Amino acid sequence: MRFHKYHALGNDYIVMDPVDFPGWTAPTPEQIRVICHRNFGVGSDGILWGPLKSVPAQFGLRIFNPDGSEAEKSGNGLRIFSRYLYDQKKVGTAPFTVEVPGGVVEVVIQQGGQLLTVEMGRVSFTSDKIPVAGPVREVINEKIRVQDREFTYCAATIGNPHCMIVLPEISEALARRYGPDLETHPNFPKRTNVQFLRVLDRANIQIEIWERGAGYTLASGSSSSASAAVAHRLGLVDRSVTVHMPGGRIGIEIGDSFAIKMTGTVTRVAEGTMHAELFTTKV
Repeated sequence: MRFHKYHALGNDYIVMDPVDFPGWTAPTPEQIRVICHRNFGVGSDGILWGPLKSVPAQFGLRIFNPDGSEAEKSGNGLRIFSRYLYDQKKVGTAPFTVEVPGGVVEVVIQQGGQLLTVEMGRVSFTSDKIPVAGPVREVINEKIRVQDREFTYCAATIGNPHCMIVLPEISEALARRYGPDLETHPNFPKRTNVQFLRVLDRANIQIEIWERGAGYTLASGSSSSASAAVAHRLGLVDRSVTVHMPGGRIGIEIGDSFAIKMTGTVTRVAEGTMHAELFTTKV
């Protein structure tokens, strides 16, 4: 049972190719939880299951969070999976497409696989697409209360849901304190990713991330995409934005109708073999 581990700015994923797991249609939630566990398993922020067959794209991919749930899209996960395809000589430097539950993206690989650009799709702020409870509307500058605070938030989707809160100062402690309750707030029927966002200038923003199904996260491609789009929608930044996160920086280009092009790095970490004994552990 061979695995391949990569990180994208400290956001680490395990690639599991179905050909290396005969008899598996996909890892179960129980298997995912133990594989991703930092003490009892290999340890990661998620699992990338692919390549799979796809009709609209050249490759299919499923993305699993460490709690066993499935994500519709992950910008860092897509970059890592694309780097894996490149390392396995399944793709070269020509553009190619990958299908995830959140849509089809186009990828271009540069610098020997270390830098990748992904056409992430279009951001929508419409409540029924995200989804957010209530009448159909753009979810811009609405109020939400968790614990002892009321925040002003915006919501968006780029194939997966996001809640952005713009503040003059942000911190890891802020994300860890309020992220869990925002993720599971009744406003969000499918839960949500959470970003606390600080605008540095017209070309730079900073975010702290609480990721749905994963918790506090050092970096996120979809969070960077959605946050930059919201900051632009609010008139706070221009179309070219560098997103600063604890794990590093991602470049975002905002096109017409909020089409997002994301560029960031990927680092190859390790490859190895999982032993069957691993799955005797319950977490």
